[in-house]
Amino acid sequence: MLSAAARRVGGAVSRVGGQFGCVPRFTGGSALNARAVARTMATLPPVVPTEADVVVVGGGIIGTSVAYHLAQAGKDVVLLERDQVTSGTTWHAAGLMVTFGSLSETSTELRKYSKHMYRTLEEETGQSTGFKPVGFIELASEPDRLEEYRRVAAFNRKCGVDVREISASEVAELFPLARTDDILAGFYVPDDGRVNPVDATMAMTKGARQHGAWIIEHCPVTGITQENGRVTGVTTEHGDVKAPVVVNCAGMWARQFGELAGVTIPNQAAEHYYLITDAMPDVDSNWPVIEDPANYAYIRPEGAGLMVGLFEGEAAAWNVESIPDTFSFGEISPDWERMAPFLEAAMSRVPTTMEVGAKTFFCGPESFTPDLAPVVGEAPELRNYFVAAGLNSIGILTGPGIGRLLAHWIVHGKSDMDVTGMNIDRLQKYQANPEYRRDRVSEALGLVYKCHYPNRSVRTARGVKRSVIYDRLCDRRAYFKDVSGWEGADWFAPEGEEITNELTWGRASWFPWWEQEHRACREGVILMDMSFMSKFLVQGKDAGDLLNRLSTANVDDEVDMITYTQWLNDDGKMEADLTVAKLEEDKFMVIATDTAHRHVETWMKRNTPEDAHVCVTDVTGGYTQINIQGPKSRELLAKLTTEDVSNEAFPFRKMKEIDMGYVDTGCGTPCFL
Repeated sequence: MLSAAARRVGGAVSRVGGQFGCVPRFTGGSALNARAVARTMATLPPVVPTEADVVVVGGGIIGTSVAYHLAQAGKDVVLLERDQVTSGTTWHAAGLMVTFGSLSETSTELRKYSKHMYRTLEEETGQSTGFKPVGFIELASEPDRLEEYRRVAAFNRKCGVDVREISASEVAELFPLARTDDILAGFYVPDDGRVNPVDATMAMTKGARQHGAWIIEHCPVTGITQENGRVTGVTTEHGDVKAPVVVNCAGMWARQFGELAGVTIPNQAAEHYYLITDAMPDVDSNWPVIEDPANYAYIRPEGAGLMVGLFEGEAAAWNVESIPDTFSFGEISPDWERMAPFLEAAMSRVPTTMEVGAKTFFCGPESFTPDLAPVVGEAPELRNYFVAAGLNSIGILTGPGIGRLLAHWIVHGKSDMDVTGMNIDRLQKYQANPEYRRDRVSEALGLVYKCHYPNRSVRTARGVKRSVIYDRLCDRRAYFKDVSGWEGADWFAPEGEEITNELTWGRASWFPWWEQEHRACREGVILMDMSFMSKFLVQGKDAGDLLNRLSTANVDDEVDMITYTQWLNDDGKMEADLTVAKLEEDKFMVIATDTAHRHVETWMKRNTPEDAHVCVTDVTGGYTQINIQGPKSRELLAKLTTEDVSNEAFPFRKMKEIDMGYVDTGCGTPCFL
């Protein structure tokens, strides 16, 4: 078995002959030049080490960033790329480096870190990232977008982003060819800009090698080895690598690669377009990037012309069944008929683009997730199998940050940032179904440039999960929204009123009806369908000990008692907020929020000692949860059951099975929040 140092020497030898040195490098930052670059394939099979601390699968901006940061932290890292570095999605990325726009503090910090690293990486490696801090302007041409961006700007300033609201005339000064007659305001970050995606990835790759990482190309990973629920390494066509940690950075192949290990990663490739114009004499390469969501466009200088990129309102999934393993540096034939209206709208922001020719109208696949958030973290299905994929077209502007985040997680056993919104365990297995991915990605990508109203609910992949009282709620004229895949009643329209969700930043037309519900809850009684809540039966002679060890409160006290509690990690930070009901001495019901479903289940299972007699069963779909709340709730129950439901007989936190009409039902006095 080779030592780490010897393996690295072998790796250096294996790269002689072009495996690393012949990766395409072009300076334009687009698909144009890459097609003209010869790709010399290795004539000898790569030398693959037999072991490593971490194996990273995938050589795009994310994989190379993860490898760089792990190697920098002292880990023995092997990165395996099926073809060549950048050959999947990275090579044709638009290269925007934008810190403005996110309402997630974590995502904003990842962007800020990424921009800093693109500034400084050349000094360390001698390889330019192509970073140009030419500025970025978000255009607001509609009142609702102005409201949204003012909110975003306020939050981003709180996070340390220097975003300034500027006038239409100031936009024209910064980007003279832009039509500004309809601009209400621009939101300007002077030191945002763009990078060269290939150069940036090469700089990351070089830095990783300088810290001792292996970068092995033309080495597809064919499988994952595992034992007792933990990853033990990977198999390849050129030998196996033993490793206690594997990181899936396979981009649009991440879902397929995850399936080899039984890991659910519901990302889906979709078409993404941009047009490169012929030379335009008036274009200055130092003009800022402008983003014009109302016209589906981002526009920036590219060479002597302009790049006009699109995020159309209705997108198209690509290769839903599977992405070909041989698809490298590839393009998709543009759908001119579908895209013509979107392209015309985008080019209207800079009318002179319609007066010159086009070098190319490029279409390439990019990977999107059901909720437009990345897929990051340790897989619930397999210990030490980490994922960093599904970047939703923000791989370049968050790549260095994602790499740093995941490396810290792997090295220290926990994340040092709040990853709730991007953690892989937020996703459900049904979301990987082909029909779901096909329908949802067309909507998800289309939402990128739509106004992000707080009361917008997704419209695709709906109507699958319904509680047993769904039809009764329909009869009461409910408007339903998606709640983790369930149909949840959001509000109720009176007779004669239209059941239509008005998208707005203010008070919607249905607000008075909503207000009536709140008053009924405060002053009378309401029935609320909460069937979407996550429910787990925890059974076995050690169930009480397990739940008590996880909980901040004593949940293993009297039978038929409900306890509201939190689960904390070793740092004292919250992992879950839930209730635990003790049904019998060895039987408990854990109820958590819908969004914490897999996180709670995984936390229980991974904190169960191997010799414990405990069984955790997901019973979410098997129980209808109806909350009866308000000061008159006991009065209502008293009319429905023969049981004594007075405060004396049925006190706070108590639960019991009561008769109600023709059935028996479980009932508890606290609300399941």
